[in-house]
Amino acid sequence: MREYNTQAVAAIRRFNRFHTRWVGALGGSLHGSGFALTEARVLYELAQRDGWLASELARDLGLDPAYLSRILKRFATAGWLARERSREDGRASRLRLTPSGMAAFAPLDEASRIQAAGILQRLRPGEQDRLVAALDAAQALLSGEAMNRAVPLIRPPEPGDIGWVISAHGRLYAQDYGWDISFEALVAEIAAKFLREFRPERERCLIAELDGSPVGSAFVVHESKEVAKLRLVLVEKRAQGLGLGKTLVREAIGFARSAGYARMVLWTNDILHAARAIYVAEGFRLVAEETHHSFGKELVGQNWELAL
Repeated sequence: MREYNTQAVAAIRRFNRFHTRWVGALGGSLHGSGFALTEARVLYELAQRDGWLASELARDLGLDPAYLSRILKRFATAGWLARERSREDGRASRLRLTPSGMAAFAPLDEASRIQAAGILQRLRPGEQDRLVAALDAAQALLSGEAMNRAVPLIRPPEPGDIGWVISAHGRLYAQDYGWDISFEALVAEIAAKFLREFRPERERCLIAELDGSPVGSAFVVHESKEVAKLRLVLVEKRAQGLGLGKTLVREAIGFARSAGYARMVLWTNDILHAARAIYVAEGFRLVAEETHHSFGKELVGQNWELAL
């Protein structure tokens, strides 16, 4: 059995308590509809697709077949559910909602939509994006989908990628750390200088791609004959947890070695904990740090170095 973090267990349980209260699962009726949470979910699935077998529905929802049978019997008694004998198995019936069943589902569906829209209206656009990305990541990890995702690709930049690097840095650092637009300006200056003075044999831009879209970056920039500088390492939230940050840094180090550099340096800030953990794991050592006021914040800048 894999080890687990007791704090993570507590966090999951805490969120479960929050979520069950938030969706109204603790009451006897979801959104005042007269349906318990499980009944509402069964009704939702039936509304999305005709032709369910009861055994399929029980399996997909993780329900006890006898419990599901009682719910379906209630729906049929109310005139919401019709059964048609399965052509594949004469002993089983295909399920579908009647027009009355769809009419019963409609106000429940609308109430759920209004509830979700209401919570989003309290968030800024960037916060909405973060919430959706976090929910997608949680679903992928807990369902095992993350293991079946498309394999990330590390490739050279294509037209438009440098613009994405600038935009992604500005957006993510504003969302996560409250940095102002001067940081995006700095990234734009670094990117523009890289494009203007690009030395193919000594410099490299690495783009991580997932499902056809850029999700990460790392740059190796010529600092001197002996020294390469690692810059603009970033991974989008939807691609975090896949080891892309580590892969990008390792690819950058490998290129710097092959290009004949003796050392690689980088500048970062102490609040970037995930990035610093990667640098430590890859053998970088902290050589200097100093406080500075940049990007609208008081920060602690750090210089790191790796012997190649």
